[in-house]
Amino acid sequence: MTGAATVLFALAALGLLVLGVEALALRRLLAAPAPRPTGSPGVSVLKPMKGLDDDLVENIASFASLDWPSYEVLLGLESAEDPAGGVARAAAARWPDRFRVVVQRGEIGMNPKVNQLATLSAEARHEILVVSDSNVRVQPGYLAEIVARLEDPEVGLVTHLIAGVGERRLGALLENLHLAGGIAPAIAAAKRVAGRDIVMGKSLAIRRADLHALGGLGRVKDVLAEDYVLGILVPRALGKRVEIASRPIENVNRERTLGQFAARCRRWSILQRNLVGLAPYAAQLVLNPVFAAALGLAARPGSAGAAAFGFAVLARSLLDRAAGRVLRPPGFRPLELAAVPLKDLVLGLSWVEGFFRRTVDWRGARLRVLPGTVLEKPAPAGVPVARLPPSR
Repeated sequence: MTGAATVLFALAALGLLVLGVEALALRRLLAAPAPRPTGSPGVSVLKPMKGLDDDLVENIASFASLDWPSYEVLLGLESAEDPAGGVARAAAARWPDRFRVVVQRGEIGMNPKVNQLATLSAEARHEILVVSDSNVRVQPGYLAEIVARLEDPEVGLVTHLIAGVGERRLGALLENLHLAGGIAPAIAAAKRVAGRDIVMGKSLAIRRADLHALGGLGRVKDVLAEDYVLGILVPRALGKRVEIASRPIENVNRERTLGQFAARCRRWSILQRNLVGLAPYAAQLVLNPVFAAALGLAARPGSAGAAAFGFAVLARSLLDRAAGRVLRPPGFRPLELAAVPLKDLVLGLSWVEGFFRRTVDWRGARLRVLPGTVLEKPAPAGVPVARLPPSR
């Protein structure tokens, strides 16, 4: 083998070892019992909506009868004409004591989701604020565990792991495989092994007072990764911990196409590149052993390289299978696991693209992403781009 091929296959082997550690961290985190609350404070669930997500009616209905005595769900619309408006208004009519529809008033910054959350938080009645995306589904004990963890004054924010479920099309399957085998184990290992917090905005909870102490939502109004930045600010600015709940939430992905999955991967890559910097981003190749082994095979074709690539695919598939079983029992079927190499190759190509692209299409807006995921509108052709400083 050439020197380059040897290095790439060595990176693939190292990556499989790292992924094994991550899978173990995930298993241990999910095995921990959920704490029980001692009090029953009111909770406001803020649910920004944009368009018709898969199973939107059922997702919202899962919040109608949570096992908690005092809570409200605010269904946010960017405009009254949004396609999700009919579903939101129907839910509010069916459960008037539980749901309220809130239409966004104005914009505080570049991040469309934060703009909705600013209006929702202003309308919320309770001290505990739970941000919950419209494409998630939860179990009855969802709020009880959040409150129990926030009863510790040293805890400033609670987030959840995400289990992708419901796949019908290839793109949805690839996304759910990535959530189970890539995202969830990485978050668990970052917390339990490295002591680092990675917050997923699909579900996060914070006290209103703590959010105010951080500078409010205005602190993250012009960044794409508002959830990640909040996870950094809570320990740095407040001296409090971020906790990961013991029970994952479900992210319903049914009809996503392969093209939509690839587009989402490109956005993830651009976000990661601008969050962590060039060197750490380049090192993420280790976390995709299938892609590293594919590059090694391309550098040195032959039976030995093909065997190494096949081993990487098999080992990664088994790791994704193990993660799926603990995150979303009973996991993925063997035929579904056959899509693992395609998933990792798409992720790998998107990783390469992340070195060169800076713009994303998100929630109907085209935005340029700068270091720290600071956002700006792309300049018209021929007009120089005025760069903003990274967020602190």
